[in-house]
Amino acid sequence: MSWDKLGPMLFTATLETVYMTCWASLAAYLIGLPLGILLTVTRRGHIRPHPAFHAALGTVVNFLRSIPFIIMLAMLFPVTRAVMGSAIGTTAVIFPLVVSAFPYIARMVEGSLNEVDAGVIEAAQSMGSTGAQLIFKVLLPEALPSLVSGVAISVTTILAYTALASAAGGGGLGALAIVKGLNIRKFDVMYAASLILVALVQLITVLGTRLKRSLDHKNR
Repeated sequence: MSWDKLGPMLFTATLETVYMTCWASLAAYLIGLPLGILLTVTRRGHIRPHPAFHAALGTVVNFLRSIPFIIMLAMLFPVTRAVMGSAIGTTAVIFPLVVSAFPYIARMVEGSLNEVDAGVIEAAQSMGSTGAQLIFKVLLPEALPSLVSGVAISVTTILAYTALASAAGGGGLGALAIVKGLNIRKFDVMYAASLILVALVQLITVLGTRLKRSLDHKNR
């Protein structure tokens, strides 16, 4: 295929991929971050221990996280249609992307917060810090480098999910590579779209790594 035709297709598909990834990542973090905090502070021996709530929330998160995205995509068709007005299309796919990603993000956030030194938390508690102060002035700032690293991993995972979203009529580079590349034997289209996906993953990874290093006070 000539560049005059391929170039605009790749540009449009890249914008669609970035659109899906950015909005899905933002919405998934708006849900996953608070859940990750709850999973951390309610575990036994932490700021607000509540073993029963922690176990129930952890079970729900693990259940949702264990469902492969392509199956979640199919299962959510009726719900996606009700919420988004359509079950297919680039915008509609954002909903199942969020549902698949936020449990994963919740566990990523929990893992990052659990890395915070217990001694730092105990010192803040001894000075009379409230629960909210412990979360927003101790836990989150101390875990920030790890949280940034988790953001990079989560966003690249969501980016990979967008490639599978072509099964639901989603657009983007994945749809271009499969529908207009592999399915009709236009391998130049498939390889070009795949290379851009790889480049996007590398860009996100490099930016995440550099930002993490700049925030990590241990490396200063």
